[in-house]
Amino acid sequence: MRTAIEAPLRTVVIIGSTREGRFGPTVANWFAEQARQRADMDVDVLDLADAGLSDRIGATSPPDPDVTARLAAADAFVLVTPEYNHSYPAPLKTLIDWHMREWQAKPVAFVSYGGMSGGLRAVEHLRGVFAELSALTVRETVSFHGAWDRFDTDAQPVDPNACNAAAKSMLDQLGWWAVALREARTAHPFQG
Repeated sequence: MRTAIEAPLRTVVIIGSTREGRFGPTVANWFAEQARQRADMDVDVLDLADAGLSDRIGATSPPDPDVTARLAAADAFVLVTPEYNHSYPAPLKTLIDWHMREWQAKPVAFVSYGGMSGGLRAVEHLRGVFAELSALTVRETVSFHGAWDRFDTDAQPVDPNACNAAAKSMLDQLGWWAVALREARTAHPFQG
């Protein structure tokens, strides 16, 4: 029987955009399949469009308890985000702000997409937010510049080798931090 430390890493892949006609599910579904190929990860895709986060902006009552439970159970997070106005989407901000303990002492990685900048300005904004929440953001990212031209009609990257290599590199780093931080949280619960 596996111990909690040996169990697969519970990795929540979050689709951060809820806009109509969004490209996020295309990117997130490809990435989730990359993560599911790993024996060390158990992947849970959380689509904020299904979680009702677009309706929660400015809300004063707590979010869906199921969303909170999924975040609390996670060992690691991957945020799939576009860039809106040089930053990240409002529903993603709502999700982050409605939770605090769920992010603490856990690693966060980013898959971004957009036009010329590939969503990297959104990622840079998110790094500061997660530092404030005592979460660790991993250095490696996956970014799609001109994302709509980077996927074919079957929703697969047109250059799979480069994309898959970038995903593997990021997941290797995320996995290392997830194990290290899970061990640390188990030995010494985080007091933040």
